[in-house]
Amino acid sequence: MFAPLPLQESYDNAGLQVGLHEAEVEGALLCLDVTEEVIDEAVTSKCNLIISHHPLLFKPLKRITGASYVERCILKAISNNIAIYSAHTNLDNAAGGVNFKIAEKLGLKNVKILSPKENILLKLAVYVPVSHAESVRSALFNAGCGKIGNYDCCSYNLEGEGTFRAGEECSPFCGAIGELHTEKEVRIETILPAFIKSKALKALLAAHPYEEPAYDIYPLNNAWPTVGTGVIGELDEPMDAKEFMLEVKRIFGVERMMHTAAQGKKISRVALCGGAGASFAREAAAAGADIFITGEGHYHDMFNYTSGMIMAAIGHYESEQYTSELISEVLKERFPDLKVKITEKRTNPIYYL
Repeated sequence: MFAPLPLQESYDNAGLQVGLHEAEVEGALLCLDVTEEVIDEAVTSKCNLIISHHPLLFKPLKRITGASYVERCILKAISNNIAIYSAHTNLDNAAGGVNFKIAEKLGLKNVKILSPKENILLKLAVYVPVSHAESVRSALFNAGCGKIGNYDCCSYNLEGEGTFRAGEECSPFCGAIGELHTEKEVRIETILPAFIKSKALKALLAAHPYEEPAYDIYPLNNAWPTVGTGVIGELDEPMDAKEFMLEVKRIFGVERMMHTAAQGKKISRVALCGGAGASFAREAAAAGADIFITGEGHYHDMFNYTSGMIMAAIGHYESEQYTSELISEVLKERFPDLKVKITEKRTNPIYYL
């Protein structure tokens, strides 16, 4: 699963915005923002699904009368049987997500998450008879357990003895009803993200031979380095700061870049966070970045980076414009027969005079 919804931030509203889950998709139109013009394009292109990065519905609505562009978009989408799905901070936080695409455009190497998510991992420990340990492990791994960084199938296994006594209404896998039984067992420990807990337990119960498997689930405070906000990476060769920023302007079509002092500085380590990511500048500086690139920056925040790390804001739209390209690649890999189109409409509401 790519960019699962549980990765979104608590304030967000990613997911299906308009339409029915059971509707059959004929074609998908991809965009950064949903506008009336984008919906018209979806109608013309015979795409009955729009996938945006920014949610059309971010704040609750009390009425839908067409008084705002959001309300008009909803009415137009419903009247044309067009579904709208948004992949927002879940796509920002995903491994290989929005910020990884930005890093790819800049040619960064050794890219890692800048601010990993915390309090999202669980540890599962289950006791299994030796004869079924391998099948239970495989079931858990197939369900998505046991992934640590670039490693998978990770577990810890400890052999011991378990005891139990089956009651009158039991159908025990081993041992006799009413008699204390000792069984050689393996304690299997593995790690999993909390949002697959139900899937993992379903797989565990299906593979485990006992009527009443014994298992424990522990919350972990570990950071999950695979997912989180922003990324940091390295250039192949150090670049003069001004030359590097001019290259950023070219790649992202930036008309005006706002940045702190860059005279005489060299750029090797680059941190970035697309969109409104200025609040992660401190993490970037702590990680040893020479420059932090984001979509928006606040005037007073810039005073913190008048020496040392450069902070640069290239525009919210400009920083995330390749999100549709990323979504297109994911869809084409998973659904090669699906018609996928990136919008031709300019959805950036900001112009520069």
